[in-house]
Amino acid sequence: MAKRKHIIAPRSIPDIEVPVDAVTQSETVVLRRSARVKKSVTYTEVTLTADAEANEVGVESPLTDLEEAEESPTKKRMRRGKNEEPVVYDIPPVVQKETAFKGRLGYACLNTILRALKPNPVFCSRTCRMETIRKNGLQYAKDLGLQNSRDLIKIIQWNEDNNIRFFRVSSEMFPFASHSIHGYSLEYAAKELKAAGDLAKRFGHRLTAHPGQFTQLASPHENVITASVRELDYHCQMLRYMELDKDSVIILHMGGVYGDKPATLERFRETFRTRLTQEMRDRIVLENDEMCYSADELLPVCRELEIPLVFDYHHNWINPSTHPLAELLPQILATWAPRGIRPKQHLSEPRPGAQTVMEKRAHADRCAGLPLDLPVDMDLMIEAKDKEQAVLHLYRIYSLASVIHENLRPEKPPKPFVRRGDSSANVDPNADSDVALGIDAEPEVTAGVDAEPGTVTVDEPPLMEGAANADASTVLPVLRKRKRAANSRVVALEALETDSSEMAEVVGLHVN
Repeated sequence: MAKRKHIIAPRSIPDIEVPVDAVTQSETVVLRRSARVKKSVTYTEVTLTADAEANEVGVESPLTDLEEAEESPTKKRMRRGKNEEPVVYDIPPVVQKETAFKGRLGYACLNTILRALKPNPVFCSRTCRMETIRKNGLQYAKDLGLQNSRDLIKIIQWNEDNNIRFFRVSSEMFPFASHSIHGYSLEYAAKELKAAGDLAKRFGHRLTAHPGQFTQLASPHENVITASVRELDYHCQMLRYMELDKDSVIILHMGGVYGDKPATLERFRETFRTRLTQEMRDRIVLENDEMCYSADELLPVCRELEIPLVFDYHHNWINPSTHPLAELLPQILATWAPRGIRPKQHLSEPRPGAQTVMEKRAHADRCAGLPLDLPVDMDLMIEAKDKEQAVLHLYRIYSLASVIHENLRPEKPPKPFVRRGDSSANVDPNADSDVALGIDAEPEVTAGVDAEPGTVTVDEPPLMEGAANADASTVLPVLRKRKRAANSRVVALEALETDSSEMAEVVGLHVN
């Protein structure tokens, strides 16, 4: 009696009977179509005769074909990438101007075009939190430093391709390298740093550094001075392993007043003479600031200690010197001669519409032009929000260098200042911006009404009343920005192992 071999298929699919010549004419095969679309599977019901049953193993049937087909791997379908057309920017013309300036223009720390690259942005300020080091180990932070060093090489190459030969290296190149507990030597990154320095020297680029606001050599607190010396040592290591010459300076501010400006200046003199290495003293230059120390007040110290003075035009506009620029600038340039270092200055402009001191301190996206009293042969750091775009903008205005049109970006319209109690300020509930809520991206530091002379106050602008009724889509982005700003401050405070109230005290700030 013949046996029947059954392969059960889904019931909802109709049967199709066809003759199968491969076995015998009396056999009937029932083919059923599978509902699966990825594989073509044939289900069969075969009636075997006695002779065929004896040779069942050697019978070729559609089942044999199915088994062989399953052994060969299926080919994965390749997903086609999106054909994204390049963005064409509308770059408006500029009004041509003339200047006798022949020095280098530079920008600080970040290249906006390279930072926006996807999926691999290029920048050299990757950092982390202390909690991340505790969780992932110190090697995590050191790996970030290596990646920052490699990206610095790419930034230098981009600058050369675009005729920019002056750049400020980010102080966040190596996270927590100057920390008292988790600090580490940069010897492990000597190869990467030397490669960056060699490229800069080959192209004739000038690289400088500017430690953060917590580097206070005139502080009355020993722990702050100790941490500041460690920070200077870290910056000196960076420049040393890059094998850069004396033109690669480290810019510092005098810092707070601490209620007694003459005593503070004297502490700086003592710290400079007794606590710093010769390498540190050879790198340090001082800069006039917009709140506490004008260029007039720094000149005597700079002459006495042979420290070059960096003149900041924006700071001088807010906190002016008593001498006019025509008299002041030659005296400032003379401070660079004893050490044989090429002079440098800083240029920025306030945001349009600034009225208060706090508003005037904020930098504009770009500079409308160069100062009339600008010395002809020195280097000028453009401290503008648009970074390299601000430099390329001045290149176009004064025909200082050729520019690559594809690397130009249009200037964004300036954000208006939304002031407390300003009835003309309308809150747009659909706007994803700080201006819509009447706050700045980060708290500002400004002169306090009740503060002592020369001190400053940290002011956190509150939300406008009209923002109280804004929906979550409007409020959440602003809260995220505030959180990021707070995290950045926590990183700086963690680096000096202190909390915010203590840090405000030791740097001479008065916190409301």
